[in-house]
Amino acid sequence: MLVAFSVAPSGTGREDGSVTEAVAAAVKVVRESGLPNRTDAMFTTIEGEWDACFDVVKRATEAVAPYGSRVSLVLKADIRPGHDGELDGKVARVEEALRDG
Repeated sequence: MLVAFSVAPSGTGREDGSVTEAVAAAVKVVRESGLPNRTDAMFTTIEGEWDACFDVVKRATEAVAPYGSRVSLVLKADIRPGHDGELDGKVARVEEALRDG
């Protein structure tokens, strides 16, 4: 499965509204998990089995909690049993379609 998620604190008390350190704490959890992952400007996507993915999401959310009075979590999952390597595979298929197209 692929799980794309965004986690950020609110109620940080920061005048500039930055959540950089909190997001970095979450991404550190993801990278240390060993699961295939990709982070872009809006989401982090991980690939793995259900329990492993949601354990990482939970720990990343917990890593953000100290940075504010509450935490916002947005999550989207692509559950496709029997398919691995989709973090790159889905993108490769779209790129191929664009080349052929």
